Amino acid sequence: MKILVLGGTGFVGRHVRDALHRAGHDVLSVSRGTGVDLMTADLAPVVDGCDVVVNAAGSVWLATEQQMLEANAALVDRLVKALSDQRFVQLGTVHEYGSGVAGRGTTETQPTVPLTPYGKSKLIGTTAALDSGRDVVVLRVSNVIGPGVPEGSLMRTVADHLASGSDEPLTFGSLRAWRDYVDARDVADAVLRAITAPVTGEVINIGSGAAVRTRTLVERMVALSGRGVAIVEDAAGGRADAEWLQLDIVKADRLLGWRPRRGLDESLRDLLAAA
Repeated sequence: MKILVLGGTGFVGRHVRDALHRAGHDVLSVSRGTGVDLMTADLAPVVDGCDVVVNAAGSVWLATEQQMLEANAALVDRLVKALSDQRFVQLGTVHEYGSGVAGRGTTETQPTVPLTPYGKSKLIGTTAALDSGRDVVVLRVSNVIGPGVPEGSLMRTVADHLASGSDEPLTFGSLRAWRDYVDARDVADAVLRAITAPVTGEVINIGSGAAVRTRTLVERMVALSGRGVAIVEDAAGGRADAEWLQLDIVKADRLLGWRPRRGLDESLRDLLAAA
């Protein structure tokens, strides 16, 4: 099939593009990295002739609230209006849900009450996609890690510090939040399955199905690096936007035949190697 990947030069988009190529599809990648400004481009000729459109574009790290709204909400609204009969796979986020319940995975039926500008902007995009009447599948993705994590993210900060050779401690505010981490390459596999799955109009959670305390994740990354760098945390500093985020991924298994294949250590080792 001919597949268009928006944001195909970004962190997740690169892995999606590569997975689709390996599967033998004709893949066109469109983003600022390929000379196309998706915020201003006429999208109708961009999507014309494609069998599937995957939207991996968006903004979160180092972006203003207005930039998030433009990239995560307005772009999706313009995109679905430009589609005809193409299948559309939209990458959403766990942050559309808001807070989860400690010790429990969030299912797709939980009400969406996002707590952050990022989550709010992504939910607007998801709603635009689902309300468009198009052939849409929304993959609601947990926190993504793996090689190539973007600048400004926690794990990129840790990886760059460890790769620099500095002996200075890693200093953070609170690391007490629990998060569900999934490898970008497993997300790409979910996209590969979603482009042909016999479902439409569905929101499907894509995550590891388990939550890890953020401090534990940082400690594990330091241990895997073999460096004796101290971690300094202001445990009382500020509140996390959500204390617990964990996805229930039963629906992904049932509708897509998908489960994550990469463990946390593999993701962290490859992230460190890339840094």
